[in-house]
Amino acid sequence: MTAARDTRTIASAADAARARARLARLLTDAGVPALDRARFLSALGVRLRRALDAGGAELAVTAGPDGRLAIALDGPEPWRHTLDCPGAVPRPLPGPQDAPLAEALLGADEDTAAVLAGLAETEELLRLHREELHQTNQGVLALHAELEAAALAQRDLLDAERAARAEAENARRMLTFLANASAVLHASLDHEDILRRLPELLVPEYARHVDVWLVDDERTPPGDRAAATVTAARTGRPQHAGPRPGGLPGVDDQPASALSPDRPLLCLPLGGRTVQGVLTLAAPGDRFDPDTAVVLLELARRAGIALENARQYEQHRDVAEALQRAQLTKLPTVPGLDLAARYLPATRGLNIGGDWYDAFSQPDGSVLAVIGDVTGHGLRAAVIMGQLRTALRAYAVEGNGPARILTLLHRMLRHQQPELYATCAIARFTPGEREVVWAAAGHPPAVARGPRGEVRVLDAKPGIMLGVPLPYEYEEHTVELPPGSVLALYTDGLVERRAAGIDVGIDRLARAVQVLGAKELAELDKAADALLKPMLHDSEHDDDICLLLCRTTCG
Repeated sequence: MTAARDTRTIASAADAARARARLARLLTDAGVPALDRARFLSALGVRLRRALDAGGAELAVTAGPDGRLAIALDGPEPWRHTLDCPGAVPRPLPGPQDAPLAEALLGADEDTAAVLAGLAETEELLRLHREELHQTNQGVLALHAELEAAALAQRDLLDAERAARAEAENARRMLTFLANASAVLHASLDHEDILRRLPELLVPEYARHVDVWLVDDERTPPGDRAAATVTAARTGRPQHAGPRPGGLPGVDDQPASALSPDRPLLCLPLGGRTVQGVLTLAAPGDRFDPDTAVVLLELARRAGIALENARQYEQHRDVAEALQRAQLTKLPTVPGLDLAARYLPATRGLNIGGDWYDAFSQPDGSVLAVIGDVTGHGLRAAVIMGQLRTALRAYAVEGNGPARILTLLHRMLRHQQPELYATCAIARFTPGEREVVWAAAGHPPAVARGPRGEVRVLDAKPGIMLGVPLPYEYEEHTVELPPGSVLALYTDGLVERRAAGIDVGIDRLARAVQVLGAKELAELDKAADALLKPMLHDSEHDDDICLLLCRTTCG
């Protein structure tokens, strides 16, 4: 099917109206929707008016075979427009006589009414949308209000959590400080050391200055806190002292109640079973924080217990050391044998044990050299050591040899002190004989040095410890010690260390004995000091030490 074309001259308003009416009817017959028709006809009317104002124009309408209408307005302002028609375009194209003006006007009104109806529906939809949007906006505003309230509540919770966390962290820090400080204070049994450590623990974080006044101290507390110090010592309760903020020193410096932390000085009793003294702290700021004051009060209580324990220990140690030193033998002077001995208490811990040495003559003229060690420390160990020493001398006076003496001591200790044990080594030197008889009960082996410097460790298997709940008969051994030889008897404190086994210490002692020089051997006391120096210079010893050196001579 070929395209249909119609051309009209638009020279007057009537021509323009007829052309518009003809196209309105054509579009209606072609099934163009009313809204599209109204838009096209309105645009066409505007173009036709402009064309008339400019003197007229040619209007051409072309209907294509594909249902498309092409409208062309040729004039001073050319205009082209194309419409896709849903239905078939009538042929031939209607002429002007087929579109009366009145009918065209009625048709235009119908189109306008249809457009207006569509606009009314659109306006109703817009109204509904506006109402829905308004409700949505109200909901959004309400949601925003709820979110803001929730955010404020969450912020309050976070602030509360931060505060609780800070409080818990402060409590943890305080408890950690208290635990660490307690461990430091109770690690020492020297009350002077405890008093030195208190300022190191407290200054500067918890106190600007620390002063300790002991109950038995001859000096008087300073005047600005004398009354508070005495009150704290007498009542066992903490006291605040010093002027209140804004007060006058010397006028408003009386002791306050125990719970008035507006004073710069805090007097805390050092309380154990009895009050040992008063710890006075100067606040690091204007006042003491209440929580910190509670921790400091507990620390002062623990410091008082540590001081009390240290003083009791020192008294116990002094008595035990005096008893033990009183029982140490003054070495005899005998022909053919030189003797030298050393006793050293432990450098730390409960430093009084049951170590002892002894040397004495038997009725037949032989000399017994004895070294021993009672298990345990303190006064009881020193007393048992004295009993063993006395019993050993009694058995020796009867003419018993080293093995028999140890057997009798073992039997005695089993019956009299079933929970205590001891080690012991006995060597018998007989004038004119080169051989020395010895026996040991669980004791570290003696070290022998020949006159030419050769060293032997007398490592024959020793018997069991004295007091072990088993019947036992000890054996004797012999060793040749020609003149110029040295026999070293010692307790385990000389050779045993925590960081190494006892065998390492024995080897070390053997090397030290081997390198002794002629000058040191000529004077046995110098040899004893020369042996102790390399054995003890590099560490503290946890146990007391006995060393007994025996040197054979030609006399």
